[in-house]
Amino acid sequence: MIGLFSAYYLHKSGWEVDVLEQGDLTDNCSHGNAGMVTPSHFVPLASPGMIEQGIRWMFNSKSPFYVKPSLNKELISWGLKFVKSATKKHVDRSAGGLRDIAMLSRDLYHQFEKDTAVEFGLTDNGILMLFKSPKVEEEELHMVEKATNLGLDAQYLTPAECRKLQPDIELDILGAVHYHCDSHMYPNKLMKGLVKYLEAEGVRIHRNSEVTGIAHGSGKITAVSTRDKEFTGDKFLIATGSWSPGVTKLVGLSIPLMPGKGYSFMDHDPVKKMTIPSILCEARVAITPMNGSIRFGGTMEVGKINKLINMNRVKGIVESVPKYFPDFKLPVPDEKDVWFGFRPVSPDGLPYIGMSSKYKNLGIATGHAMIGLALGPATGKLIADAFNEEKPVMDAGIFAPERFQ
Repeated sequence: MIGLFSAYYLHKSGWEVDVLEQGDLTDNCSHGNAGMVTPSHFVPLASPGMIEQGIRWMFNSKSPFYVKPSLNKELISWGLKFVKSATKKHVDRSAGGLRDIAMLSRDLYHQFEKDTAVEFGLTDNGILMLFKSPKVEEEELHMVEKATNLGLDAQYLTPAECRKLQPDIELDILGAVHYHCDSHMYPNKLMKGLVKYLEAEGVRIHRNSEVTGIAHGSGKITAVSTRDKEFTGDKFLIATGSWSPGVTKLVGLSIPLMPGKGYSFMDHDPVKKMTIPSILCEARVAITPMNGSIRFGGTMEVGKINKLINMNRVKGIVESVPKYFPDFKLPVPDEKDVWFGFRPVSPDGLPYIGMSSKYKNLGIATGHAMIGLALGPATGKLIADAFNEEKPVMDAGIFAPERFQ
């Protein structure tokens, strides 16, 4: 998503663009996510309380967050930076920037839909944060106050008020917050439509073209190589998601990043029609209506990239849903019907967006964790502004790609 929207805005501003993709663009992380565009997510993953909560979750095989213990030096280094970043000061400093980039992205999605006629189910019904415990209610009330102070449209709802929004759906909750500022979409349709549009416009997408080498000299990137071809260009962008650390090492850069595996699955015949996406606060599960179906997703497993599916994590998602929606008694899906992908997680919970200081013609756009789809258009526009040496559409200083160098 990040690379493709960067290609879109670069092409739109006059660049000839080649996209090198290690796979075939049919099943990357942008396909299986919850499809939410969330200005409400202005708190980075690295925040106070996550350390203590994360330690408790590590002893539960069905928990929503897990860091696999390892002597891997990259993980240890990432973890130390995460602990250092998880402060109130960091959260306060990050809130405005995360709000601004998400609001920009939401507006750009509407403009993209209008300009391209790509249909992907973009809907502005907001999202519901559902909670069951007094402790989380207190936390969410604090978040509503902070969101309102940031200029976001958020509303506390009693259970009765929440039921009026979707009267056919039974709820077992203590309350909810409705973030009217949020939107949702069907990411699978967006990905297919975006790829088709780019190729029709002349963007060259090279599938199954893993980068094996990057030539550089005199403070510039000069060429990128795959197994059977070399590509030259004026400027280059690394937007390689969870694989970014390996790619940036090819040019001697260290971009701290760990893959966070997430799972999702679809219910193609839901018992009740849902129109507003929900996040189950205590369970950290996202539920999104998509194209007549419903997608359930969640968990964050931080560790090495692998193709193993931990069905206990999937069961944790399944078992959490009827606690909030008693009508939705889901069977555990077959392993073949479970999607998984790797979110690129920076240690401070902020993406890396901007130009390298070491190479004047190299841009970096990665580390978006769970909000890559949400921030795709805004990231692409910021990269295009940087490549064109124009004033950026917003202040992106907190996303500087070499802030940990």
